Amino acid sequence: MKKYLYLITLAALTSGSFPLARAASLTTTDWPQWRGPNRDGHVNPGTSWPDSLGSLRKVWRAELGPSYSGPIIAGNRIFTTETIGKKSERVTAFHRTSGKLLWERDWLGSMKVPFFAAKNGSWIRSTPATDGESLYVGGIQDVLVSLDAATGKENWRLDFAEKLDAPRPSFGMACSPLIDGNYLYVQAGAGFCKVDKRTGDIVWRTARDDGGMFGSAFSSPVKTRLAGKDVFLVQTRLALNVIDAQTGEVESSQPIKAFRGMNILTPLVYEGSVFTSAYGGRSHMFDVARKGGKLNLTEAWNVKHQGYMSSPVVVNGVAYHHLRNQRLVAIDLATGEDRWDIANRFGKYWSMVVNGDRILALDQIGKLHLIRANREKFDRLDTREVGNDT
Repeated sequence: MKKYLYLITLAALTSGSFPLARAASLTTTDWPQWRGPNRDGHVNPGTSWPDSLGSLRKVWRAELGPSYSGPIIAGNRIFTTETIGKKSERVTAFHRTSGKLLWERDWLGSMKVPFFAAKNGSWIRSTPATDGESLYVGGIQDVLVSLDAATGKENWRLDFAEKLDAPRPSFGMACSPLIDGNYLYVQAGAGFCKVDKRTGDIVWRTARDDGGMFGSAFSSPVKTRLAGKDVFLVQTRLALNVIDAQTGEVESSQPIKAFRGMNILTPLVYEGSVFTSAYGGRSHMFDVARKGGKLNLTEAWNVKHQGYMSSPVVVNGVAYHHLRNQRLVAIDLATGEDRWDIANRFGKYWSMVVNGDRILALDQIGKLHLIRANREKFDRLDTREVGNDT
């Protein structure tokens, strides 16, 4: 299976400048981690998007091996991952505007995932993260690798299974690491780990599970502030957890029903409450309050909609949620009521990015939709094929 990385521009947008020098801090034009700068699918405010995709222009294309992870951007570099020949994993840095290959690094790392997941591909899953100086890459074998973002030189490598004597995840490491200050946070090693980003040393591990087949996360964590306290929202195969950002203590845990533990979505925060949805389960909104000095989750509402791999985006209090049944629904997060639910079926998976009231949604076969966030109706402005061999 071939996979391509495209740089496509809208003529209505300006490219800005992307300095070659190593960045001690990231800029507003960067997309440095899973789901973007704030881990919610929103771009930083800037130039608005047009009403059509007619001005799309392909600037360059690079052929890649298969991968589940998304590209990330820092400065003038785009970083990608791929699985090579069912044996190795590769990280590549491309020049953002020219597509020139700047460096690539490979290491042995592969596995065959079991059951129904195998037909979708046994490929690297985790989207990397960067602070502008280093790049942090999660390999399928539960290994976290730090690379110099400018040169690709390896800084350190952490094998969670060896370090913690934990079972390797049967479905591979899926969590995308989160950077906060001098530390990395990742669901790996049969738990949720805080790692010193300079050394690769594990500071603490919490929310432990059994790893292997029915432990090991499919989701990725989010840091937020709830009821006046800094916490991580960490969704395991079985539950949604609120974890103290300093100590790692699990303050509250709510079971999330799912078929074979397929809790895949990244938890979503809206006005102090938390939304999630599961394959084989339902969609839930939880309120958060202090109780006995700790934060406590209580369910505000739940509805029938089942999420799959696509984490929703929120615009003006409405979650635009691509479901297991491949339909799109708009959910009022204050009430749980459907604003609309259309009969159209789209791709198996969607990656969604928001700019103002515009949503770009890309499916797994390269069809791109431009949608206006509209509380009253499905408002698709344009659709275009962008992922092809031409």
